[in-house]
Amino acid sequence: MPSTATTTKRGRPGYDQQSVLLIAVDVFNRHGYDATSMGILAENLGISKSAIYHHVPSKGDLLKLALDHALGGLEAILDRPEAQTGSADARLEFVVRETISVLVARLPFVTLLLRLRGNTEIERDALERRRTFDHKVAALISEARDEGSLRQDIDPRTVTRLLFGTINSIVEWYKPGGSLSPEKLADDVITMAFHGLHVPD
Repeated sequence: MPSTATTTKRGRPGYDQQSVLLIAVDVFNRHGYDATSMGILAENLGISKSAIYHHVPSKGDLLKLALDHALGGLEAILDRPEAQTGSADARLEFVVRETISVLVARLPFVTLLLRLRGNTEIERDALERRRTFDHKVAALISEARDEGSLRQDIDPRTVTRLLFGTINSIVEWYKPGGSLSPEKLADDVITMAFHGLHVPD
């Protein structure tokens, strides 16, 4: 009888699961997840449809892997000590900066997350995880407002929507490897969000 090691699916030559996933995410972002068939994936990979199953059981499993990669990066930010100790204002700035860092580092994956329509259970679960993350950041914004770090005349829910609207828009225009580094991008977003566009006195 063959050993467990010899019966484990290793994938087709030239591909491993991660490389298949990267191409699949690119295809999902270009065509939309619903409109992407296994045939389209196979065509972009240059392999047969049956060969894809050597890497993942289904198209849905590819989606789940991709969304877990995006959400795992975001959720890990809130577990960092810098997000849990110190003033709410400092913690909020840290979370915003790290969120941008994750978005840039995992750009195709976060792009896919932000374009979900919630048509499948996998998508709905991902959207719920994203809402949980957003709610935790909104609570941090409220805490910073209550401690006097943020102005009192703007509803925290409005601040949350505008802040995340700005951050989420990055996936539509930011080009990694260009003249704008991820660090400068984060600096610019934080300066605009926390200090506005007026020249300091």
